[in-house]
Amino acid sequence: MVVGGGFGGLSAALQLAASAADVPVILIEPQERFLFLPLLYELLSQELRRWEVAPSYSELLAGKGVVWLRDRVSQIDTAAQQLRTEGGQQIAYSQLVLATGGKPTTYGIPGVAEHCLGFRSLADVDRLQQLVQQLKQQQRPLQRLAIVGAGASGVELACKLADLLQGAAVLELIEQGEELLPASRSFNREQAQQALLKRDIRLRTGTRVMAVSATAVSLQRGNSSETLSCDGVIWTGGVVGSVPEITPALELDRRGRLPCQSDLRVIGAEHVFAMGDAALCPDASGDAHPATAQVAYQQATCVAANLLRQRRGEELQPFIWNDLGEMLGLGIGHASLTGMGITLAGAAAFQLRRLAYLARMPGLQHQLRVAGGWLADWF
Repeated sequence: MVVGGGFGGLSAALQLAASAADVPVILIEPQERFLFLPLLYELLSQELRRWEVAPSYSELLAGKGVVWLRDRVSQIDTAAQQLRTEGGQQIAYSQLVLATGGKPTTYGIPGVAEHCLGFRSLADVDRLQQLVQQLKQQQRPLQRLAIVGAGASGVELACKLADLLQGAAVLELIEQGEELLPASRSFNREQAQQALLKRDIRLRTGTRVMAVSATAVSLQRGNSSETLSCDGVIWTGGVVGSVPEITPALELDRRGRLPCQSDLRVIGAEHVFAMGDAALCPDASGDAHPATAQVAYQQATCVAANLLRQRRGEELQPFIWNDLGEMLGLGIGHASLTGMGITLAGAAAFQLRRLAYLARMPGLQHQLRVAGGWLADWF
């Protein structure tokens, strides 16, 4: 039983079904479409089409040996090895994978939940596209968008929005820490800084968001405060684990994640595995793995193999992350990447990034269809 059809969950379900045809695999996922989050920025800019970035689960799972239940898990009883869904179904499991992902956290800041836009869904893309069109059509003086969070998501989104808006609004990128992309490699950080400068994006580091209203964001830097009028505030300021209610209760870390053993079994639940944003699995040095699709994919392979080992009574193997590098989209047609012996920026990096993500798309049939569409566009 796999709960959650994101990068890790879908990949684990497909690998299990392909490796053990005699093992029934059920994927529980409430959304109609899989969402390839790293390419959501290209969907916003219409460099890619919706079907490329968000194929339906019915298409991806057809003939793959995975039963898809379109529902949401509301409660898990690990002692009875049963789960309950919002649709009222009660289902027994022998082994369970929790790949329920994460959700934005507001840190209790007034107005964030009510007034900020997000960037984690197709609906978010639609809302932002409408806002961009509105700002370009109005052409009012002092139009402004604020993006909160200068991690990878905030930087990629800021660059893409700047290219789309073409000067129709001022863009403010607000970061509580003292530098942008604190976890990134120095080359990518330098390329990102250049991309922001080129697009006149105002970077405010060391700046806290104190409150958000329908028309403004209140900021504090040191002892000074400022309120900016805004036509929209986009929140990329952090993610916490999104885990269903579990009984007997399992302890979560401060970011809502399930602490796991090195083999990705949840501590306190022998037959439950977790991965991605829902899991806390420190590396050998005690640091948490980054919350990226790359990590989730690799964890899916480890979990799928360990589920089969557990069924056979074999020793489970620890998860070992192989850092393949980092890729950042930096506006329309531009990117920066480091890893696998490559350091590259610009249009060539953008195309390599696309090809790397093409190889990570779920299902050979979808990969071929997308590749065919890209070839048709190029020629």
